[in-house]
Amino acid sequence: MPPGQPAFGEELRRRRYESDQSLAQLAKKVHISRSYLSKIEGGKAKPGGKLARLLDSRLNAGGQLVALLAPPPQRSTPAPEPTGSGAWSLRLHADGASDFTSGDPATLAAGGPPSVVAHCVIAPGLPEETPVEEALPVFQTLFHEYRRLGQCCGPAVVIPLSGAATAALRGLVHGAPPAQRGVVLRLAARFAEYTGWMWQEAGDDRAARCWTDQTVQLAEAGGDRELAAYALLRQAELALYQGDSLATVELARAATARAHGRRLRELAAQREAQGHALLGDENACRRALDRGAELAGGSGLQGDGSPALGGTHLPDLTAFVRAWCLHELGDPEAAVALLDTGRESIAPYAVRARARHDARLALALAGAGRVERACEVAESVARDVMATDSATVRSDVRQLRSALTTRSKHPAVRDALPIIAASLRGAPGAGTGHR
Repeated sequence: MPPGQPAFGEELRRRRYESDQSLAQLAKKVHISRSYLSKIEGGKAKPGGKLARLLDSRLNAGGQLVALLAPPPQRSTPAPEPTGSGAWSLRLHADGASDFTSGDPATLAAGGPPSVVAHCVIAPGLPEETPVEEALPVFQTLFHEYRRLGQCCGPAVVIPLSGAATAALRGLVHGAPPAQRGVVLRLAARFAEYTGWMWQEAGDDRAARCWTDQTVQLAEAGGDRELAAYALLRQAELALYQGDSLATVELARAATARAHGRRLRELAAQREAQGHALLGDENACRRALDRGAELAGGSGLQGDGSPALGGTHLPDLTAFVRAWCLHELGDPEAAVALLDTGRESIAPYAVRARARHDARLALALAGAGRVERACEVAESVARDVMATDSATVRSDVRQLRSALTTRSKHPAVRDALPIIAASLRGAPGAGTGHR
């Protein structure tokens, strides 16, 4: 804590006195006991981020109370640059596992340990007669299909496929006519970006950053400045799930400064709003939400016909992000109202999107005291998480488990908690890890 800065408990007590509230009154508003609140004020207990944001909101502190608990801005360690000459190796092992690496062609050709039963090296330098015009539509179709596959399968299924497609397109560009190389590189960048997202879903932030770096390199080589700016939002998303609210806001603003299209500026405003919500700054959060809402709309496609950047499977991303923020700011009832609307519009195949949406709905229901329905939704989320093996949704499920544990005497909670616990352990064969 910087010299001269008050302790959280000390500032909490001062603001409670100023608002003319007793310990019992404030404790009731944030759903904790009077004795626990007294311990926080006395410095004998430290609140979690969610409780700190609720206290900040109930005392109209504008994020200043939460800031006393916020860690200093974290400087991310740069991800390693991809090595090798651009060759890629895809190996299948006897137990069904696979790995996908880059490196020197001669080294990769060795194949590896005896457990490898299938091995393929993809290297650049395809012949000039490579039929790019015939191959490119196939890869465009694969991109759409892999995104759909990622909605119902775990990252272990999708990563080898989308990673291999990225490598194949990197090789294809060497045999492409100059006029088509930009198109091939831009599509390779989209595959790389989606592969990075799948690595994040697998819970490997380092791999996600590395693939995001490749996205930037491929996008800039293909003349796509917008996708390079979008990589900043991917970094902001990683910061958000790590609880680094300051970095989330900083990276979202940097993306806004580099963005040209409405879609990217919309997503940047939404991500900034989420960062402000974690900081407990309601006014800044609402301003960012309003800015994002003004930019929302459009066909959902980019100029080249490829899908819009960011999530496309939630029916109303604007409402979802607003509900996310309202819940973090301590207004679960308003969040429930937003999340209940249009819930049935999620496509049946979009299991991952449904899990993300319903995890936030269950959290809001629990916060609003609607325990039975929260448990009903939570059980559905748990099953979806085991199917998709989503590390990011599991972060919400952990919050949900904590919220429900405080009501462990409720029969519905007793039934739901074992199912939630099973989803946090992961499903057999699900893989290594909302769109």
